Amino acid sequence: MRKFKTSRRKCMAQLAAGAGVGWWLLAAHRQAWALSFSDADASAGVREALSRGAESAVALLGRQDGFLGNPKVRIPLPKGLDSAARLLKSTGQGEQVEQLETAMNRAAEAAVPEAGPLLSQAVKQMTVTDARKIVTGGDTSVTQFFASKTRAPLTERFLPIVTRATEKVSLAAKYNAVAGTASGFGLIKKKDANIQQYVTGKSLDGLYFMIGEEERKIRRDPIGTGSEILKKVFG
Repeated sequence: MRKFKTSRRKCMAQLAAGAGVGWWLLAAHRQAWALSFSDADASAGVREALSRGAESAVALLGRQDGFLGNPKVRIPLPKGLDSAARLLKSTGQGEQVEQLETAMNRAAEAAVPEAGPLLSQAVKQMTVTDARKIVTGGDTSVTQFFASKTRAPLTERFLPIVTRATEKVSLAAKYNAVAGTASGFGLIKKKDANIQQYVTGKSLDGLYFMIGEEERKIRRDPIGTGSEILKKVFG
C-alpha cells in the first residue's frame, strides 16, 4: 500500500510539473506571438478589425427588422411584466402589447445609425496600449473596448430617438406607470422601469453583441477576411 501511495504521489507530481510546463509554454507562445509584429502593425490590424466590426453591426441593426427580425438581439418586454402582458392580452389588448414590442425594436433600429460617428471616433483615438490589449485579449476584447469608450455618450444620443419612437404608442405611458409600481415592489429592476431607458440599454447591448460576433469571425478566420494586416496580427 505504501509503495502504491508513493508511486501515486510521484505520478501526481509529474502531472503537476507537466501542467506547469504546459502553462509556461502557452504563456511563452503568446508573448512570442505578441512580439512578432510591431506596434504599428498591431494598431493597424486592430483599427481594421474595429472598423469592420462597427460598420457590420451598424449596417445589420440599423435597418428594417435589424432588431425585430433577429432573435439574438430582438428586444422583449422586461422580465417581471410577463404576467401583466398576459393579462392585457386576455382582456383584448394583445394588439397593443404587440405594437409596443414592435415600437421598441423599431426605436432601436432607428437609433443605431447614430452610433457610426462615435464608433469611428473611438477607433481614431485608440492608443497603442489599447491595441495590444485587444490583440492579446479574449474573443470580446473589441466589444469591451467599444463599450468602455462609447456606452455613455451613445446612451445620450439614443435616448431622445427612442423616446420619440416609443411615445407614438399609447401603451408606452401605461408601461411606465405599471413598471414604476412593479419596481417599487422589487418585481422589476429600476433600470427597466422606464421603457425609453430600457430600450436604449437593450439597443446598446445588441450593438455590442453584433460587434462581438464580427470580432469572433475575424479571430476564427483572419485569412478569410482577405486582409493581410488582419492575417498578420490575428493569424
